[in-house]
Amino acid sequence: MAQKPSIPKGTRDFSPVEMAKRNYIFDTIRSVYALYGFQQIETPAMETLDTLLGKYGEEGDKLLFKVLNSGDYLSKVADDELNDRNSLRLASRICEKGLRYDLTVPFARYVVMHRDQLQLPFKRYQIQPVWRADRPQKGRYREFFQCDADVVGSDSLLNEVELMQIVDTVFTRFGVRVRILINNRKILTGIAEVIGAADKIVDITVAIDKLDKIGLENVNEELKSHGLNKDAIDKLQPIISLSGTNDEKLAVIKDVLKESETGLKGVEETKFILDTLKTVGLTNEISLDLTLARGLNYYTGAIFEVKALDTPMGSITGGGRYDNLTGIFGMPGLSGVGISFGADRIFDVLNTLDLYPKDAITGTQLLFINFGEKETEYCLPVVAKARQSGIRTEIFPDSSKMKKQMSYANAKSIPYVALVGENEMKEGKITLKDMTTGTQQMLTPEELITEINKL
Repeated sequence: MAQKPSIPKGTRDFSPVEMAKRNYIFDTIRSVYALYGFQQIETPAMETLDTLLGKYGEEGDKLLFKVLNSGDYLSKVADDELNDRNSLRLASRICEKGLRYDLTVPFARYVVMHRDQLQLPFKRYQIQPVWRADRPQKGRYREFFQCDADVVGSDSLLNEVELMQIVDTVFTRFGVRVRILINNRKILTGIAEVIGAADKIVDITVAIDKLDKIGLENVNEELKSHGLNKDAIDKLQPIISLSGTNDEKLAVIKDVLKESETGLKGVEETKFILDTLKTVGLTNEISLDLTLARGLNYYTGAIFEVKALDTPMGSITGGGRYDNLTGIFGMPGLSGVGISFGADRIFDVLNTLDLYPKDAITGTQLLFINFGEKETEYCLPVVAKARQSGIRTEIFPDSSKMKKQMSYANAKSIPYVALVGENEMKEGKITLKDMTTGTQQMLTPEELITEINKL
């Protein structure tokens, strides 16, 4: 007996209905990006490991899916290397490529390779899958889509303001209430300086970024394990638990960071973004969160994260400013800022809250029942006219029993069925059945098209 097929953990198949929902998500995000002048690009699923490694921190590097070299990939590996069973060293010998972990690093590589063809500032968006060798769980997959927008070649904080407007517009169109969290890596650097642990900035940001997941006590234990002394950890407590309005938090942290030039620069940048957003107005709340760190090492300025308010879910959008990402590919000094919508998590949120518009997930609108050759010959020109007018139309390919054809319509949630028999052909009309109410009316082809198009 053949073994039942399966798919890798952390991946999913999507049915036609699910794909209609996903396309609604992609189309909504794509349309908002276009409003702000972003243009679409695509990059390969595989990148060289030289491109990927070292860009996501030690934890990120562990989650890279590596691709075995083609052919006899063990031919250049000595027996003693195999016997050492050092997986990291062995992987470096037999793998030259990896699946992309995100879209930002491939984008930086793209900018460097195509610099001569780009008009700066360059505003691009990219909607493609990425892969992470993470532990699968609710809302976390090994293969998932990201919907990124980035601006490179501009230091202006107006870019951050526009990205927050994009986030607000997208979730308003989805009907999802969210809280937009904002922080600045310069503020975090300043905090590390004033508590006397400037050399531990990466350890501090990685630890406090886990606050929502593991709690304050475990964060403190992790900080301790990275060598922070009790005095430094104690000084950190009131900072990461700061409350109040955005202006109140900024005032307090400005005072705390008065001896840190870098920290004060972060406060200034954050204040500009928040004050400017007040003038344009957002539908959703934006909140300064000093525990927000974003685990990726390449962020250097403002950082963002978005949480849904009406259903438990991790971050559904994130991003930030990176001033030196392209420098690692030989183009220093090119600043960028970007956001990434987590399409798979948004898919789960919209499913949970049942927020998909009916017309967004409706497939075929009209099915012509097949009663035989003469009837089909009569129907085909009408089918063509219906499609030309924009009505999603099918004709059942076989003259099967009526029950089977109607079951097909019900299974696909087709709202209207067209029936043509001898009477209809004599009168030059078609009987249109509403599958929801069961009502029927005999119409000319033109009237049928008008009737469905007005609904």
